[in-house]
Order: sequence, then structure tokens, then C-alpha cells
Amino acid sequence: MTDKLFLDAPHQAECTGTVTAITDDGGIVVDQTVFYAQGGGQPGDTGVIAWDGTEVGVIGTIKGDGDDVVLVTEDGATLPPVGTQLHQKVDWDRRTLHMKVHTALHLLSVVIPLPVTGGSIGAGKGRLDFDMPEAPSDKAALQAKLDALVAADYAVSDEWISDDELAAKPELVKTMSVKPPMGAGQVRLIRIGTADEQIDLQPCGGTHVARTGEIGRAVIGKIEKKGRQNRRVIITVE
Repeated sequence: MTDKLFLDAPHQAECTGTVTAITDDGGIVVDQTVFYAQGGGQPGDTGVIAWDGTEVGVIGTIKGDGDDVVLVTEDGATLPPVGTQLHQKVDWDRRTLHMKVHTALHLLSVVIPLPVTGGSIGAGKGRLDFDMPEAPSDKAALQAKLDALVAADYAVSDEWISDDELAAKPELVKTMSVKPPMGAGQVRLIRIGTADEQIDLQPCGGTHVARTGEIGRAVIGKIEKKGRQNRRVIITVE
């Protein structure tokens, strides 16, 4: 099992960790990591690992067996033996863009309070698909609402609830296509705002900025028709 430091410390860019296994296809499993494993529409982190004078690039991070996180390197890269202590360093510029976009998409789901049918996150650009038969009539008004939420600089925090608590509050789940992982006993929630002034609360395993003001300028771009009931809303972070 890998201790996922990115959950409790998303702003930590470096750490050490011990290699616990090498997968059949050359992936490196570590006992703890700051590298986010691809999931929920958010790409896995990239960066570098180093040990004993050797430095190797990490081109992706994925989920392995059980609770393992696997660091993926280029074909033919030198691999550390099991038991090696690695220094891990995330590509912080890329991670920061992912965090800004991911948090901006949570805000977009507030501005457009409709069921979400899909989504993806990139480095500076992302999108949500909504169950929305007709395109919004006033995109400028949506942009103004999004700008206000960003400028308000709301705190972004996480908390955990039990599977049973989430099952009793189905309204917390906004996504129709991807259900939050259940079965481990608890589910992570991301809150924007406070309990007294709550802007958004939903299950999420991704990484986020600490405050909405860190997003900067988030721009609503194209709104594309994707089927009879669906509209895709593109967002970019400048």
C-alpha cells in the first residue's frame, strides 16, 4: 500500500520514499509519494526520481494493485532495486495548472447547477459535460458568476465521511458518469467555503489549490453540443 501524500498535502512537491516493488511492465511502486495517480479525469503527475547519483524522469503516475501507486518511466530507463530510497520531485508547474483547472471546474459546477455527465482536466484547460438540452442563453452572466467566486478567495479544504453517510446524502454526487469510490469505508470530500458559508461540497480524490483566488483568471470558452441532452463547457486558466 502506498501512502498518498498528495491527498493531505497537495502543495508538497517533493518527498522521499522506498521502492516496495517493480511491476511486470517496469512500473515503480513506492511506500509513499507526492505523485498524483491518474484518476477522476485528472492526469497522473510527471517529474523526476533520483537515487545514488541516478536521476530518471517519471512520465506518468497510475494506480496499481489495491492501494498501490505506480511511477511510470520511459522504456529502457534504469530502475531502482526494491528497498531503494528515492527522492521524488513533481513537475510543479504542471501540477499547479492541474490544481487550478480542477478547482475551477468545481466552481463551474456551481455556476451551472446541472448534473455532470463527464469531464477532464489538463494543464491549463479542462471541461465538464452537462445534462443540458439547450445551451446557456447568457454566457457573459456565467462568466461573471465564475469570476466572483474566484475573486472571493474562498478556502478549499477536504474532509472524510463514511460510505454510509455518503449513501444517505446522494445529492453530494454531481457526476452521473463516474461514481465516487466506495467500499473502503470512507470517502473524501472537497469543500469550497466553510460549513457556514458553503459554496460547494462533493466527493473528489483530486488535488486542488488552497484558495479559489489562486486560480487566477478562469475563462469559459466554447460550449459545444455533444448529443441531444449534453453540452460540453470548456474552461481555460490564464
